Amino acid sequence: MTTTDVKASQKMPLMTLTAMVVGSMVGAGVFSLPRNFGQATGVLGAVVAWVIAGVGMLMLAFVFQTLAVRKPELDAGVYAYAKAGFGEFPGFFSAFGYWASACVGNVSYWVLIKSTLGVAVPGFGEGNTLLAVAVSAVGVWAFHFVILRGVKEAAAINRIVTIAKLVPILVFVVVLAVALRADVFAANLWGDDRSFGGLWEQVRATMLVTVFVFLGVEGASVYSRYAQKRSDVGRATVLGFLSVLALFASVTLLSYGSLPKSELEQLRQPSMMGVLESVVGPWGSVFIGLGLIVSVLGAYLAWTLMAAEVLFVAAKDDDMPRFLRRENAHGVPVAALVMTTILITAVLAVTVFSDDAFTFTLKLCSSLSLIPYLLAAAYALQIGVRGETYDTAPERRRRELTFAAVAVVYTAFLIVAAGLEFLLLSFIIYAPGTILFVMARREQHRRVFSPAELLLFVVAVVLAVLGIAGLATGLITI
Repeated sequence: MTTTDVKASQKMPLMTLTAMVVGSMVGAGVFSLPRNFGQATGVLGAVVAWVIAGVGMLMLAFVFQTLAVRKPELDAGVYAYAKAGFGEFPGFFSAFGYWASACVGNVSYWVLIKSTLGVAVPGFGEGNTLLAVAVSAVGVWAFHFVILRGVKEAAAINRIVTIAKLVPILVFVVVLAVALRADVFAANLWGDDRSFGGLWEQVRATMLVTVFVFLGVEGASVYSRYAQKRSDVGRATVLGFLSVLALFASVTLLSYGSLPKSELEQLRQPSMMGVLESVVGPWGSVFIGLGLIVSVLGAYLAWTLMAAEVLFVAAKDDDMPRFLRRENAHGVPVAALVMTTILITAVLAVTVFSDDAFTFTLKLCSSLSLIPYLLAAAYALQIGVRGETYDTAPERRRRELTFAAVAVVYTAFLIVAAGLEFLLLSFIIYAPGTILFVMARREQHRRVFSPAELLLFVVAVVLAVLGIAGLATGLITI
């Protein structure tokens, strides 16, 4: 079978694309929400946080929908938009950062799985013991060989897994809604500080968590070259987002009606296990634990696919080394997949030295994703300001310009809310990644950096050095 035949046979309909979006977002994050929000805020703060995150991420979803329609020639979403708007080196940064974010996020999945199993297997601890890392590494490479069989086959598995993993979460929501204790819910209205300033700090503390659980909102955009109809990309993005937002907010708010905030914040991760156990007994913990394993493995599959796809398309556009273009007989970008699996394995090894591996990987994953999201939103704003592609539909320009402006403000706010620590840690990964860009330029016998690109590279190196110095002096911890 030729590569063209493979790609023709791998086209995905609307529901499969939507399942990829839902499968990408509903992963480890939802199972950690009760404790993460309980540690940060009360009911009021949670409502404010979900409103901000919901509006901000909905604007990002609209941005990806808009760009999918207005720039149908751009594949691999996040990377392609950054390059088209701001040049090759920022586009490379977007591709590399998005890929690295996906890899770090996948590590968090394995940490949470082993933490879940740690209840029954003490050797797994909190998911970052030597035994846990070794077993996780075996799982990582097992998935690698499953994906090598083909993108469509992996997507079909993901669709089945998406349905299966939603059942425990929906059961959790229904049971907690029926068993809601109004007195407990009322007592949890406020966080530790009832002032306006205190409420805002509580909300800010949840921002990286909300980013993590919404990562994947652009999933259909990344797979645009596999869509049966281009218009399905935007529909799948928004449909998947709205479904997941309702689910996440329900899990968070209903948990406040089951346990006092002081108990929520002390729960072992995945905290949904402890919440349901408090309502229905020990079987609830086992039920959620099984659901988590299915959910996380499904999200891992989707994110590994997306990570490899971004590297592959960047290589096709000459922004990554040529070896990353290589596909196998099933149309799978095999070299990009190998690099992805290697980075996941390497970051898994690093978690052995982390005090709280799940929280560390969650926040680093979120931080790495912010620059790619910001550049995509800024590109949508750019074409809206210029009026580019609006000749045939000028009535949509103002609305889509507003969506893009709000998305830019939101993602910029997230970078500030994340804090300097994770920005510096992100550039410890970004800066060395430039080696791939240099390799690609030399293959093409081109000048490595333009003056503007050199300046951007110097800034990245300086931030990376500051991050390393912070780690060495103990100012930054993992």
